[in-house]
Amino acid sequence: MTATVSALDLASLLCSRLCHDLLSPVGALSNGLELLADEKDPEMRQRCFELLEQSAKASADKLKFFRLAFGAAGGFGEQVPVAEARQLVDALAGSNGRVAVNWMFGVDSLAKPAVKTMLNLALIGLDALVRGGTLDIGVEVREGVAEIVVRAAGQRVAFDPAIGQALEGTLPSAELSNRTAPAAMVNQLATAIQGGVQVHVTAESLVLGAVLPVA
Repeated sequence: MTATVSALDLASLLCSRLCHDLLSPVGALSNGLELLADEKDPEMRQRCFELLEQSAKASADKLKFFRLAFGAAGGFGEQVPVAEARQLVDALAGSNGRVAVNWMFGVDSLAKPAVKTMLNLALIGLDALVRGGTLDIGVEVREGVAEIVVRAAGQRVAFDPAIGQALEGTLPSAELSNRTAPAAMVNQLATAIQGGVQVHVTAESLVLGAVLPVA
């Protein structure tokens, strides 16, 4: 079961996922700098600067997202403004260019576990929209419970069943990878506070839900 994976192993896999996602924009920065050093044409140099700017922004957006989604940004046990989480998801989706994000929430802030859960479910939803589509994110708190729903819909939804197993806590720890580690972390977050995660997938949509007690 994913619940038995050690904290060290899970942290290592999350670091691997972060490095994997940063490799492309950071590599583009390196390549752009090499081109710029050899390029003499003013128009081409301007194009290089534009590519460098895009790559730098993509790198910064990913780092800011993962800092809160995987790390301990802002400390432990604090409330996080929902608007901050929204900004991080919008920036990540914006670099994709093919995904429209719609938000529905009735609260101004959430506890750190709920925010981390929402961000990681959004990440899973974005990854599933390989041909673009829409990502709907809803958050509501009532009677001491935070309800989080993420729906990814598009022409083709690519969802690895192993991610669903990791979310629901049924994936053997030996089968964990950097791709399934965020889902395993969500499961551990939910389990630690006696919450739950649900997954429903069809050919054209993926619905991820979490119910988490709040203080």
